[in-house]
Amino acid sequence: MQYILNAPSRLDATVKLPASKSISNRALIIHALSKGNMLPENLSVCDDTEVIVNAMMYRPDTIDIKAAGTAMRFMTAYLAVTPGEHTITGTERMKQRPIKILVDALRYLGADIEYLGEDGFPPLRIKGKPLNGGYIEIPANVSSQYISALLMIGPVLKNGLEIKMTGGIASRPYIDLTLWMMREFGADADWSDSETLKVNPHPYEQHKYIIESDWSASSYWYEMMTLAEDPESTVMFDGLFDASKQGDSIVKYIFSLMGVKTRFLSNGTEAAPTVRLKKWPCRLPRLDYDLLSAPDLAQTIVVTCALMDIPFRLTGLASLRIKETDRIEALKCELKKLGYVLRDENGDTLIWDGTRCEASMEPINTYQDHRMAMAFAPAAIKFPGLRINDPQVVTKSYPQFWDDLEMAGWKIEKIKD
Repeated sequence: MQYILNAPSRLDATVKLPASKSISNRALIIHALSKGNMLPENLSVCDDTEVIVNAMMYRPDTIDIKAAGTAMRFMTAYLAVTPGEHTITGTERMKQRPIKILVDALRYLGADIEYLGEDGFPPLRIKGKPLNGGYIEIPANVSSQYISALLMIGPVLKNGLEIKMTGGIASRPYIDLTLWMMREFGADADWSDSETLKVNPHPYEQHKYIIESDWSASSYWYEMMTLAEDPESTVMFDGLFDASKQGDSIVKYIFSLMGVKTRFLSNGTEAAPTVRLKKWPCRLPRLDYDLLSAPDLAQTIVVTCALMDIPFRLTGLASLRIKETDRIEALKCELKKLGYVLRDENGDTLIWDGTRCEASMEPINTYQDHRMAMAFAPAAIKFPGLRINDPQVVTKSYPQFWDDLEMAGWKIEKIKD
């Protein structure tokens, strides 16, 4: 499937954002560990969340989490402390994504986990059983999801859990989000110092829980607003909080530097306010930013800066190498099709110094990566008729993305293979 995109001359849209995938997936694991009977409300309907829902609901012997990296990490820890024997597997790309750090930590705590293919990678056979817990040390500079997976099982371990993190900490806001949600469900968990987490053996409590909308999904609308040429363009959405615990809520600050102002309009209730995006005159000459705490915003920011002729140097991107695709290489390849020449350094830095080349305007490949599709779609504002291959990958986190674009006035021509 290929889509040909043409943007409206002016953006004027009210968008219902998807529920947060990050919060939904954590809430499902915590809910299951609490043995609750009330599912969290407003769960995400994206692929990554549905694979967890299906695994919890049907308890198959073999759990296929497809391309959902979060689900692989969270479910591995959950199954290790849940009675029963299961095999957990995924797509071919998932079988290339490392999980050794998490498996080593769980094995140290006494978990029974076996590799069914190459050591260090899925698929896994897991025989769940009660674990004592205790003290572990774990590298934290690869993926915060390993830390979150371990944290969430901490309250059900006999002796609780103490995690000493080494090598720097990637995506610290996601760890804070996990801790905050655990405490919402009654857990006794917090930082004991800047590199150590402590979870006491205090069981989760059941209660009603409502999922916030997804700040990551909002980033594509911030990108569209930045690229939109009509100064009267506006976008509005509900379900987001100014003081959100989602790490990607930093998007509102980053894009304020590029000319998009965020305003929270109170509706007089405790419900989330309405968010309104408006353009305002602001010209950023250059962006130097460390995205270690919000790597999922990288593609959105990279494409936006290039198309706005804003040179940039973005660091903290090492985790992009092990995402749905190697996102650093994918960005370099696809932006070159639009005439922008990027380079990378040290495995964690992406740079554009203004170097251009002749644009081939070949179709944008998405590499089975939802964020590649959504980050490049707004480029049609600057490149009418932009073509995107395999656009259906957006179902991983934002299933209604293309419907929302059409609602906002985009023309999408759909060409089947």
